[in-house]
Amino acid sequence: MSTKKSVKKLVKKGVKKSVKKSAKTAVKASATKSRAAVAPKKVKPAKRAASKAAKSPKRVARTAGKAAPLTSTAEFMTYAYAMELEAAERYAEFADAMEAHNNREVAELFRKLSRIEQRHADQIMEQMGWKQAPPSVADVRWQGLEGPETGDPTELHYLMQPYHALQIALHNETRARDFFSHLARVTKEPGVRTGAREMEEEENEHVQLVEEWLARTPKPDANWEADQDPPVLSD
Repeated sequence: MSTKKSVKKLVKKGVKKSVKKSAKTAVKASATKSRAAVAPKKVKPAKRAASKAAKSPKRVARTAGKAAPLTSTAEFMTYAYAMELEAAERYAEFADAMEAHNNREVAELFRKLSRIEQRHADQIMEQMGWKQAPPSVADVRWQGLEGPETGDPTELHYLMQPYHALQIALHNETRARDFFSHLARVTKEPGVRTGAREMEEEENEHVQLVEEWLARTPKPDANWEADQDPPVLSD
């Protein structure tokens, strides 16, 4: 997720006006965007019998990640960097899980998504002039389960297909876009507002790219989860 030069200039000027403590910048990112009915289910361990799955699994709503009140542009960029880094790490974990179940095609797709998110994080570091991740990254706290762009592991299924992986990516990009959109509306800090608007535009471009990617990807068959050689328990 690249940022535009105006954000960097604002940081250099030291735009650090305090946000009123009473102002709520909690993000209420919408996760209600409709998606295909073939959403994947949880990964099933290789040494456990696969239970019979429902044909139309329902997605469990998650609380979108929220940022604590941000009082400067530099702090905002730290949160943006942390979001991208967390997303990259989670996709890498998803790839490891798929490889453990010999689902190499989806594993490689998650690896690619991880590299994309890591590149976004690297771009933020470059534009901010950071030689290494700022120490404050360790202090990033989301007022929710996880960051807005961090994938939900309960979405995995050991037989999932590329289409399912892209559905997860679309959901994450949409949540990230909504996160920045809400932040831009509620913040009192000019630099944060400018940065959030630019991030919102870029995340919206990512949403469109994933939608186009999905459109080129074959949809799974109705019986995609049927396993002719299901995992079983061993002594």
